[in-house]
Amino acid sequence: MASIEFKNVTKSFGDSTVIKDLDLTIEDGKFTVLVGPSGCGKTTLLRMIAGLDPQTSGAVLIGGKDMSQVPPGQRGVALVFQNYALYPTMSVRENIEFALKNNKVSKEERSKLVESISATVGLSEYLERKPSTLSGGQRQRVALARAMVKKPSVFLMDEPLSNLDAKLRVHMRIELIELHKKLGSTFVYVTHDQVEAMSMADTIVLMNNGEIQQEASPERIYHEPNNLFTAQFVGVPPMNTAPLGNDGISFGFRPEAAVLTRSGTDAWFQFKGVIMTREMLGSETIYQVKGKRYTFMIKCYEDLFKVDEPVYVGVEAEHLSFFGTDEKRIEKSVSGYQEYLDLLRSQGDE
Repeated sequence: MASIEFKNVTKSFGDSTVIKDLDLTIEDGKFTVLVGPSGCGKTTLLRMIAGLDPQTSGAVLIGGKDMSQVPPGQRGVALVFQNYALYPTMSVRENIEFALKNNKVSKEERSKLVESISATVGLSEYLERKPSTLSGGQRQRVALARAMVKKPSVFLMDEPLSNLDAKLRVHMRIELIELHKKLGSTFVYVTHDQVEAMSMADTIVLMNNGEIQQEASPERIYHEPNNLFTAQFVGVPPMNTAPLGNDGISFGFRPEAAVLTRSGTDAWFQFKGVIMTREMLGSETIYQVKGKRYTFMIKCYEDLFKVDEPVYVGVEAEHLSFFGTDEKRIEKSVSGYQEYLDLLRSQGDE
């Protein structure tokens, strides 16, 4: 196990700087997920840890040791790729033990390691088969086993589930969570899928344009977003946001925090609208409600309303968030917060 530190790291490709003066500590033994839109810099961070694309300046430390002069193969990390990168002409056993052979590990020791790790990831009965005969989930397990056999201090995973169908992705997420608990190693996982990030991470590092927007637990990222970008990136649907007035202040609330009624409530913020769309998703229904000033997405756990039906949307004060002109979250302890609440209450549509 090992912690990972980025100290004042900059990464440039030619004249283009994608990461600038970044500081980040990834805790030892944690499942940390780097998430963000395409091109945000998350894979670049992963490749700097692996040593595949060294930083332009600054330092990357693993276990407190500066990796600047350490080649990729000596960093004690294992990288699991999106496309698995298995050798098609080799059996599962041969794929798993390939690195051990290169490192001159004895045949007896190789056999013990392969058998043990194959049992851990559920591959024991497939050791003599070729990758082409396996399902996507099984091939993913082979890639994980090949990484595990190196006994790395850090596992690096670059969108490893993106090639799987939706049902198998859910299953593999659970398997990865259980594997992390079993191994206790440091996991660094890259994805653009915020559902994966929320369901798997101990810590989420949300990035955009090469900058860290927020680093926190999934619960805090969701309920206390640092800024508008975080509020609107995380959540399905994302947080509803709208201008509070003409001074650049915005307000927002999570779709499930609202209450839909036919006759109105005494909620702090309320407006009248009409249901424009309805998405029935089984355990929940998502409505788009359009009022005079606002159009918001509302998530309900009962399917009670129809398209074109007039409704009232109500949100209590404790579920409201406010964001400043710099798009950063305004804390409730800030002077003037109550004024924002009062202003919003006065602006509710009739």
